[in-house]
Amino acid sequence: MIAAPVAKRLGLSSVLGYLVAGALVGPFALDLVGEAGDVMRFAEFGVVILLFLIGLEVRPALLWQMRTAILGLGAGQMAATTVLVGAAALALGIEPPAALALGLILSMSSTAIVLQNLEEKGLRHGTVGRGAFGVLLFQDLAVIPLFAFLPLLAVGPAAQHAAAGHGTSLLEGQPQWIVILATFGAVAAVVVGGRYLTRPLFRFIAASRLREIFTASALLLVVGVAALMEVVGLSPALGAFLAGVVLAESEFRRELETDIEPFRGLLLGLFFITVGAGLNLSLVADPPGVLIGAAVALMVLKFAAMFVVGLIFRKSRRDAATIAVSLAQGGEFAFVLFGFSAGAGVLGPEVVGPANTVVALSMVLTPLVLAVYEKLVLNRAPARPEPEQIPFDEGDAEVIVAGFGRFGQIATRLLIANGFKVVLLDSSIEQLELIRRFGWQVHYGDASRLDLLRSAGADKARLLVIAIDDRDKTHEIVELAKQSFPHLSVIARAYDRRHAYELLAAGADAVERETYESALNFGRRSLVQLGLSERRALKAAVLFREHDTALFKRLQPTYGEEDRYIEATRASRETFERLLSAEMRRVAAEEDEEDRLEPSTPRV
Repeated sequence: MIAAPVAKRLGLSSVLGYLVAGALVGPFALDLVGEAGDVMRFAEFGVVILLFLIGLEVRPALLWQMRTAILGLGAGQMAATTVLVGAAALALGIEPPAALALGLILSMSSTAIVLQNLEEKGLRHGTVGRGAFGVLLFQDLAVIPLFAFLPLLAVGPAAQHAAAGHGTSLLEGQPQWIVILATFGAVAAVVVGGRYLTRPLFRFIAASRLREIFTASALLLVVGVAALMEVVGLSPALGAFLAGVVLAESEFRRELETDIEPFRGLLLGLFFITVGAGLNLSLVADPPGVLIGAAVALMVLKFAAMFVVGLIFRKSRRDAATIAVSLAQGGEFAFVLFGFSAGAGVLGPEVVGPANTVVALSMVLTPLVLAVYEKLVLNRAPARPEPEQIPFDEGDAEVIVAGFGRFGQIATRLLIANGFKVVLLDSSIEQLELIRRFGWQVHYGDASRLDLLRSAGADKARLLVIAIDDRDKTHEIVELAKQSFPHLSVIARAYDRRHAYELLAAGADAVERETYESALNFGRRSLVQLGLSERRALKAAVLFREHDTALFKRLQPTYGEEDRYIEATRASRETFERLLSAEMRRVAAEEDEEDRLEPSTPRV
C-alpha cells in the first residue's frame, strides 16, 4: 500500500514498488510472510486474469492484422535471443542441451511488467505497443510447444521422468497418447464452450440484472478454464488467454472487462510482491555482483537481439530501441519452465537456482532501466503541455465529430452549413494547437472514453461521426458508442473495404472509405484528360459507384471467410467489369448518335 505510491511519486513504475516491497517482507529479508512459494500459486492468478483480459482485446481480425508483429518480430526475437543467450551459456561451460534450454526459457519476457509499464507511459496502443504485444503474444503461444520440446533435451536416466505438464497435471504418468488427446480435448472444450455455451449463459445472467452474479460468473469462467488447463498440464494463463480470444467477439466483452479489471490490478500487485519475495538476497550478495552482472548481461543480450530484429522488420531506430528496452527482462513463465525443466532432467539445481534469481533481478531492474531510457531518449524533445480544456456548451449537440483532421473538417463544415449543432473532439495536441488558431472550438480528448462521450452529449445527440485515421481506435469507438448509446447513429471513416466490413460488423450504421470518392473523382478527371467529354466521364463515375456499392453489399456476407471472400471477389470483379464496359459502350453509342443528329450543338 505504501511502496507503489512512493515509486509513482518518484516518477518510477509501480511495478518496481511492488518488487521492492516483496523483497523487503520476503523470507530472505524481514521474513514477515513465510515462504514465497506459499502464495505464488495464488499470486499467479493475476497473470491468468491479465491474459484473459488481453485475449478479450484480441479479435481474430486483429490477429490477422498483427501477423507480421507476431510471426515476424515474435519469432525473430525468440530465435535471436536463444542464439545469443545459448552461446553465452556455452561459453560459461554449460552443456549444449542445457544451454539451448536456457536460451529458449530466457527469451521469454514478462507480459505483466511490459504491458503495465507501456500502459503507464502511454505507449500501449501505438506502434511500440503493438510491436511489443505481438512479441509477447508469440512468446505466450510458444509455451505449449516448449513444454513438449524441453524434455527432449534431457540426457541420461532423467529423460525417462519427463512429464507432459509442469508437475501438477493429473495426467502425469499416463500414456503419451492419452495426454495428447486430453490436451486437444481441453482446448476444444474451451473453444466450443466459449463460442456456444457461455453466450446463452451470460445472456440469461444479464437478464436477471444482478451485477454481482455476472461478476461472480466471469471470475468462475476464468478459474474454471485455468483449472482445466492445469489438469492436462498446460499453462493456466495460456488457457485463460484462449478463452478471452474466443469471447472477444461476444456482446458481453466490455462487461467482462469492466467486472474483472479491478481483480487484475490487485492480483498483479500481489504477483509482483511475490516475485520480489522470491529474490534470494544472500545469493545475490555471495559472491558480490555476479548475479547482478548476469542479469545486466541478459538484458543487454535481449536488447541487442530485439533491436536488430526490429530494424530488420523496418521499425525506426527509436521504436526498435523502445520495444527492445521494454522486452529486455526475463518473464514470469521462466519460473514455471525452469521448474519443469528441472523435473524433466534438462537443468540441474545448480543452474535453476541462480537462473531464477537472474530473472527476478532483471524484472527488478526493468522499471529502473525504462525510467532512465524515458528520461534520456523518450523525453528528449520538449513535452507539449496539454491543451486548455474548453467547457462543453449547455445546449444539446445534434452531431459529435471525433477527429478534426483533413477528413473530419470537410464533413464538419458541410454539417454546420446546413444548420446542425456540432461538438468537435480531437486527441492530437499538435492538431488542436493549429486548428484553434483558426477559431475552431475543438475539445481535447480521446473519443474512446465513455465519460468524454457523455460530457459531449452522446446521450441526446443524433449522430456520431468518427473521422479519425486509427483503424483499431475507430473500431473501439464504434463498439463503445453502439453498446452505450443504442439510439445514436454512427458513421465511420474506413481505411479500406475490409475495414469497412469490420466496422459494419461492429455496429456502424454507415461507413465511408477514406480515399474512395477522391479516387473516383481522380479517375473521372483522368478520363477527361484522355479526351472523353465531361458528361461521359461523369456518367462513368456514377455507373462505377452504383455497381461498386451493389458489389460491396453483395460481398459483405462472405467477409471473414478468406477463401470464399477472395473467390467471390474475383468472380464479381469479372462480372462488374463486363457490365460496366457494356454500359459505357451504350453511353458512347448514345453520345455518338446525339452528335450525329445535332452536330452543331456544343456539348457541356
